[in-house]
Amino acid sequence: MLPIVPLYGIVVWFRNMLFDLGIFKSTGVKRPVVSVGNLTVGGSGKTPLVIFLAELFKKHKLDPGVVSRGYGRETKGVILVADRSGVIRTAEESGDEIFQTAVECRVPAAVGENRVEAATRLIETTDVGSIILDDAFQHRWIERDANLLIVAQRFLVDENPLRRSLFPTGNLREPFSRAQRADAVIINRKFTEKKEIPQNLLRYMSGKKIFHAYYEPLYFVDIKTDKTYSAKEFTGQKSLCVSGIANPHSFVSALEQLHIDTSNRMIFIDHKAYTEKEVEKVRKLFYSTNAYSVITTQKDAVKFVKFSRELDDIDIYYLKIRLRLDEEQEFEQFILNKIKATKQKTS
Repeated sequence: MLPIVPLYGIVVWFRNMLFDLGIFKSTGVKRPVVSVGNLTVGGSGKTPLVIFLAELFKKHKLDPGVVSRGYGRETKGVILVADRSGVIRTAEESGDEIFQTAVECRVPAAVGENRVEAATRLIETTDVGSIILDDAFQHRWIERDANLLIVAQRFLVDENPLRRSLFPTGNLREPFSRAQRADAVIINRKFTEKKEIPQNLLRYMSGKKIFHAYYEPLYFVDIKTDKTYSAKEFTGQKSLCVSGIANPHSFVSALEQLHIDTSNRMIFIDHKAYTEKEVEKVRKLFYSTNAYSVITTQKDAVKFVKFSRELDDIDIYYLKIRLRLDEEQEFEQFILNKIKATKQKTS
């Protein structure tokens, strides 16, 4: 696929040039807007950061709503996922990530290929006080007051340079130089130790606020009963690990740090739409390996819930995690200042 990279790069460059020159114009939605996105194809931690922001906004009474494209959903167009009463769509109709966010944070949410239309519908329907955009770094059609770029540390320190080339050979949606569009960069080390980032990559982030994120494992949740269990209760257990996320390495690493036997794994593609066929495969491998339980991610759990009957004889849990920041107070003040400045302009 290497010969296609220059062609892809030209298309990306030309599109960004049209925005930079004002030929393509961004549209405001009369609410403070904070965007979360990345430069790579999946696996950086956008959803945990969106959840972190939603809780932060709720804490400061900013009345947030979340807008996403709804990747992997079975529907098209603008759809209201959750209103003031709660979630009104399924994970299949909404997309797994925004469904997870709406359920966990209990905030209004909408999906749509056109983020301006989706945000406008959400505001008109629920009158939210602020908007959090999920996966919108490349979606420049909507104005934002804070543009957050989250990048996986593992990607930055990867020794294989091909992975840091443009799609389709590598994982980059845009060149590293486009990090300059961000107001702040969050380097997410997930469950690993902080590592030194190569200077040839850090130079693209010069002049930007840089924050450092990581994941904190909290507890396990029974998918069928919502009962929670401490991580200690799973120590030493032989479990079947099932995931359909962009970067399963992080998930497996977290379980290993909790001293769970992860030798038995079923790894599916990102945003996997599970059917009875996959559930049957899980059942067969579970019994053939004499596993104690099935452990999956929260993103996958929202799609396994509908198979509770098929999995009634199997204990299946997801690992609940929380994104944390080394510079949490500084980040909080940074975001609040951005929103405060916007409110002062519009008041």
